[in-house]
Amino acid sequence: MCQQSNTATSPILAQAREVLQIEAEGILRLIDRVGDDFAALVELICKARGRVIIGGIGKSGIIGRKIVATLNSTGTRSLFLHPVEAMHGDLGIVSPDDIFIALSNSGETDELNLLLPRISGIGCKVVAFTGKTESTLARHSDLVIDVGVAREACPLGLAPTASTTAMLAMGDALAVVLITKKQFKTSDFRRIHPGGLLGQRLSRQVGDIMLVGDSVPTVAQTVPMAQVLAEIERLQMGVVFIVDKIGRLIGIITDGDLRRALARGLDVMAMTAGQLMTRQPRTLGASVPAYDALNLMEHHQITVLPIVDDNGRVQGILHLHDILGKGEFKFNGT
Repeated sequence: MCQQSNTATSPILAQAREVLQIEAEGILRLIDRVGDDFAALVELICKARGRVIIGGIGKSGIIGRKIVATLNSTGTRSLFLHPVEAMHGDLGIVSPDDIFIALSNSGETDELNLLLPRISGIGCKVVAFTGKTESTLARHSDLVIDVGVAREACPLGLAPTASTTAMLAMGDALAVVLITKKQFKTSDFRRIHPGGLLGQRLSRQVGDIMLVGDSVPTVAQTVPMAQVLAEIERLQMGVVFIVDKIGRLIGIITDGDLRRALARGLDVMAMTAGQLMTRQPRTLGASVPAYDALNLMEHHQITVLPIVDDNGRVQGILHLHDILGKGEFKFNGT
C-alpha cells in the first residue's frame, strides 16, 4: 500500500525531479567515454557482411530489444538473441560474419558470460555494453563500450533505472551514427516502413492534397435550405461553406447542424443558409503541413476544414480522407 500523507505533493514532485536529474547525469557522463572502441564498433558494423546480434537478460534484454528495433528501422540488420535460448539451440542463428553485442551493467550475468566462449568460437566478434569495464564480460569481449552510471535512481539502489537509461542512450547513439555513416536516406526509411506512406502524406502541405474548384461545396447566405441540402448532397461531404460575393468564408453548415436544428424543432426548410450557419468556423491556410491539419481535426473531432487565403477567401476543402486515405483512420487512435 502507498504511504498515506496529508502533506502537499511537493515531496513527490521533488523525488520525481531527482530521478530525472540522476538519469540525465548518467547520460551526460557517457559523453566523455565515447572513444576508440565506439568508433571501432561503427566501422566493424559497416564492414560486416552479417547482422548485429544483441543479447541480454532481464531489463538489459528489454533494452536490447529496443536497440534492435531502432537499428532495423534505420538500415542495420539486427536481431535479439536470448542467452538462455541460445544455449538450447538458438545459437545456430549466429554466423562468423555477425557482430554480437552483449548488454550487462554488472558484466557478471552468468547466463550471458557462459555464452561468450561459444560466440567467440563461432568466429563472431563480441562487444560489451557494460558499466564495469573490468568485469568478466569486458575481459571476454573484443570491444568494450562503457555505459556505467554513478548511481541508480532507485532509492534502494536495486532496480535498474539510470543504468538502463544510459544503455539505451548509447544504443541510440550507435544507431544514429550508423545512419550517417551508411548514408541512410529518407527514401530508404520509407522503403522499409510501408506504413510510412502515411508519413509521406502528413509531411505534405494542405494545398497539395485539398480539393478545389467544383469539388468545394459553397452557397450564398441568402439561398434557401433546399439549395443548401442539394449542395451537401452533390459532393457527399456532409458540409457546405457559406461565402459572400467575393468568395470570403462567412459560415459553415454541417450534417450535425441540420440534425441539431431538427432536434430543436426548427422549421429548417423555411430558413436560409445565413440563418442556420455557424459563423467563424475553424480554418487553415494552404501552406500549413497536413499533420497540423490532422492534429486540429482530431482535437476538435471534425472531419472537414475550409482552406482560406489571407483575406478569408475559400481556396479549397480538406477532408480527413484526403490526408489518411478512406477507411484507414478513426478518431481516438484506432
